[in-house]
Amino acid sequence: MNFLKFLVLGLAVLLGVPLFAQEARGPVRLNYRGREVHFPEDARQFKGWRHFGHNTPLWQVSAELPKDVFTFARLRYPYRRGGRWTADYPEADLNFSFRLHQLTSVQVNPYPVILEIEEKQLRHHPFLYVSEPGNMDISAEQGRVLREYMLKGGFILMDDFWGGDEWKGFEPVFKKIWPDRGYQELKPDHPIFHSVFDLPTPPQVHSNVYWEQMRQHGKTNMHNEIRKDSATPHFRAVFDDRHRMVMLICLNNDLGDGWEQEQSDPWYFTNVSEKHAYPLGINIVFYALTH
Repeated sequence: MNFLKFLVLGLAVLLGVPLFAQEARGPVRLNYRGREVHFPEDARQFKGWRHFGHNTPLWQVSAELPKDVFTFARLRYPYRRGGRWTADYPEADLNFSFRLHQLTSVQVNPYPVILEIEEKQLRHHPFLYVSEPGNMDISAEQGRVLREYMLKGGFILMDDFWGGDEWKGFEPVFKKIWPDRGYQELKPDHPIFHSVFDLPTPPQVHSNVYWEQMRQHGKTNMHNEIRKDSATPHFRAVFDDRHRMVMLICLNNDLGDGWEQEQSDPWYFTNVSEKHAYPLGINIVFYALTH
């Protein structure tokens, strides 16, 4: 799949996407695993654990409506051992923002943001990304805040967790957010898989550490001993009373890795990032903002 092949399609289809005014946020200092980490306003300047500066292009937004843009917003949440809200940051956030800007007519903020579970912050961002939710550890009050955010018009994408054990770890969190509501398994013919890019089979995205195995098997969805019972991707959606999708849970998937690691290997970019991770991510954003 070539990005240029779908550029015209993306521009035409997304021309009418409604945009949402975003509130700018400044740099953030957070206590991360016992030490203070600085998350600058421009994620390209992040000098965290293993990253020292980033080369994602910077672009201009419309001078007439500088705040009428789509902003990639990542949720910071309390977590148990293992999984973390920072997974794939900041490359995933920066790269996806750039590709959405590059391939569609959506006005995209070149500065992704990190948000707390606070109503005043969340209400300015209609799309929220959550990484590694298998180890979330939120309170009932935080669950209420997230629930109200979605019922008032927000959308949450849950990404990057694998297998039955991590799903069991997530179930108590799901119940805190949705004590009286369940999810529906999306079938391959659901419009979210066909809204901009046509994806006949719901894709699965693995980390680049498995790229050699994927190339040998000739496919990107696979079973391995580390991630047991994870060969089949599941897309579990929650709908409000008007049947508007308000949450999409991508179990046995890691779109964030496909965005983060696009430059790790040419084969990985062509067969994972370009073929699966970006098309599905763009489809999800388009569907969330137009339904």
